[in-house]
Amino acid sequence: MKALTKTDFKFDGQKSVYHGKVRDVYDINDDLLVMVATDRISAFDVILPKGIPFKGQVLNQIAAKSLDITSDICPNWKLATPDPMVTVGLKCEGFRVEMIIRSILTGSAWRAYKDGCRELCGVPLPDGMVENQRFPEPIITPTTKADEGHDMNISREEIISQGLVSADDYAVMEDYTRKLFARGQETAAKHGLILVDTKYEFGKRDGKVYLIDEIHTPDSSRYFYADGYEENLEKGLPQRQLSKEFVRQWLIDHDFMNEPGQTMPEITDEYAASVSDRYIELYEHITGEKFIKTDDEGELLARIERNVSDYLASIKK
Repeated sequence: MKALTKTDFKFDGQKSVYHGKVRDVYDINDDLLVMVATDRISAFDVILPKGIPFKGQVLNQIAAKSLDITSDICPNWKLATPDPMVTVGLKCEGFRVEMIIRSILTGSAWRAYKDGCRELCGVPLPDGMVENQRFPEPIITPTTKADEGHDMNISREEIISQGLVSADDYAVMEDYTRKLFARGQETAAKHGLILVDTKYEFGKRDGKVYLIDEIHTPDSSRYFYADGYEENLEKGLPQRQLSKEFVRQWLIDHDFMNEPGQTMPEITDEYAASVSDRYIELYEHITGEKFIKTDDEGELLARIERNVSDYLASIKK
């Protein structure tokens, strides 16, 4: 199985390229973005040394479907998916915050809560909660958006006072976040899943707030299986989940959290294949569709370049 971990295309009208942790983003004439979902995988703010086959296709196709079924809630950046690993859309001026919304106390929030934290991003947390317990209602816990290093928790009040987002724009983002999350939870429930938490990114174009980037993928979201959730909660057992958290837990179990002096454990072909299987499993659960592997026997780069170039040429006519 081949994994796409690096791209360096030269598209017609290309102004620049940004290589993120997972996505390579090509700016076309300062108007459009070509976002290539690679097979890179990151955890604890570091890119793992081996790619995960089909991960990019999974992420791109889940995000594309999710953007389509939420387009009645708010405008989003997506125009087309000319390749299974590529979305082309409108270039927006991104806000420097990420809108994280949580319905269940788990992951990093639980780790902080267990250490005594009773306020997260300005949101008070009830006493007496246990791991994987639902909040009375979903809470929004934004973070700053860092180009490098760790994103930092930040409150609504700090975001506005620091001028990161205006009060009016933040109110719009908050409203969109709650409505998008409710739609995501409804979609997940139809397929036997619980959308536990997720993040949304927003930008602005021509004075209007747009939803940008990916949504409801295993890289940006956490899903639990609905079946067994209440029983596992009552017994204090771990929840069966579909998210990138299992990769983080695997790294923790191998004494790696990207802290000084720690060494990245070996990512074997067998482990990479098992992660690939988990991503495909989530795709099939969240979409209710069979995943069709698009495998060009090492010709991934040529296929992507051809499909994107043909699309860009078609919209110039």
